[in-house]
Amino acid sequence: MELFRGRRLWAEKKTIRLPTGTEREKIIIHPGHAVAVLPVENSIVKLLRQYRYAVEQYIIEAPAGTLEPGEEPDACARRELIEETGYAAETIVPRGFIWTTPGFTDEKIYLFEARGLSPSSEYGKDEDEIIEVVDVHVLALDAMIRDGTICDAKTIALIHRCFR
Repeated sequence: MELFRGRRLWAEKKTIRLPTGTEREKIIIHPGHAVAVLPVENSIVKLLRQYRYAVEQYIIEAPAGTLEPGEEPDACARRELIEETGYAAETIVPRGFIWTTPGFTDEKIYLFEARGLSPSSEYGKDEDEIIEVVDVHVLALDAMIRDGTICDAKTIALIHRCFR
């Protein structure tokens, strides 16, 4: 049974059958799939300082966004990179995917590394995005994760996939 449908996500209540045969009623959130991109150039990573209303603060994170209907993940990664950083990538390398919070949502985020950056104004920022591009040296990333400067899970996973 559909409980809510909005522009970006919908929620449903459904009866699920566990592998043990037990049935339970669960609420599942369907936000659509997304991408996150780590733009890297000459040992510098372009991250975002972005205001996130759900946590009412600015966070440091990788450029990311939701796939449009019918859009392929790599095309979405290229679009989001330009929209949020003002840079296009010569190469986009897939780095797998993550489930964000599989306890209550089916959201999958496809991870990409972007190289060969050049300025682009093909796409503009969304009206509700408050974003500042922050250049971070690759060698500073681990310390920023350890001290909590970077606490966004998709960004931590993406850094791990690109540099481990």
